[in-house]
Amino acid sequence: MTAYAALTRAGYVASVRDRTTLFFTFAFPLAFLVLFGLIFQGQHVNGGMASINYTAPGVLSWGVGNACVFSVGFALMQWRRDDLLRLIWRTPTPLRSLIASRWTLALGVAATQTVLFTAVALLPFFGLKLNGPWWAGIPLLVLGVTAFLAMGLVVGSLANTPESVAAIANLVMVPMAFLSGSFFPDDLMPGWLRTVAKVLPLHYLNDGLTDAMGGRGDLGDIGLDCAGLVVFALVFGLIATRIFRWSNRT
Repeated sequence: MTAYAALTRAGYVASVRDRTTLFFTFAFPLAFLVLFGLIFQGQHVNGGMASINYTAPGVLSWGVGNACVFSVGFALMQWRRDDLLRLIWRTPTPLRSLIASRWTLALGVAATQTVLFTAVALLPFFGLKLNGPWWAGIPLLVLGVTAFLAMGLVVGSLANTPESVAAIANLVMVPMAFLSGSFFPDDLMPGWLRTVAKVLPLHYLNDGLTDAMGGRGDLGDIGLDCAGLVVFALVFGLIATRIFRWSNRT
């Protein structure tokens, strides 16, 4: 078994055995979708788009980003604290195998979240209509997972305790969810806040998925959102490589 396969299998087994992680990865974001679906049922946002066509992609974007940042942030911090990273460093296992295994797991989680959330939103009670090029959501999700995984690597490299991982991740993800329009239309925000949102990666994932699933934009708009996610993936990836530590002793 290759190092990549072993790390991926170990990460998968650890994840499915942790019921708390499973709840906050799948059930918790889904509860937001159901809640907002009930509150805004039958309503429309600016432009005449059904509210669920805006809410479902927004909550999905937040759920995917949240899962990536927290999962890799906690894993990296714990492995470094327990000196597992130092042991891996002393083996022929390259860093790219470690990151690739976490990326594969994050893609699996994102795919499961997408299928689950979309299936619920498509129920007649909520009434999601896939009016856009929904297949364009696939590259968006891949790039979104990559960008937020890189952000999680930064969080995990900075934090040395579970409490600090949670604090840093929440400090980043919670305000981003509101500023990026994941929970309510960003048209309701002042113009200067909408400008601030354009320097946040969640804005591009949320905007792109809304175009793809809700039919708000076209392929050109989705392409620009993909480009934005590529930029954030490169920026956070570069920062992560600069501050990555194999051990807390160094």
